[in-house]
Amino acid sequence: MKVIDLNGCPIEVTNLNEAIRITKRYKKYRHENESYSDYDKKQNAYWTDMYEKLTTIKEGLNNN
Repeated sequence: MKVIDLNGCPIEVTNLNEAIRITKRYKKYRHENESYSDYDKKQNAYWTDMYEKLTTIKEGLNNN
């Protein structure tokens, strides 16, 4: 299956459960150095968006 990321790029997902696990973990990453806070905010938005899209797909599959 393919998911469109926050940048409009198609991302192929071959293992939905693994993709959900990875994106959930990546949402939590932060640099210790606060000079990266803007970058961390962008990354968090990206991974949160992907996580929400993937979990929505999984919920849809579970409801069928």
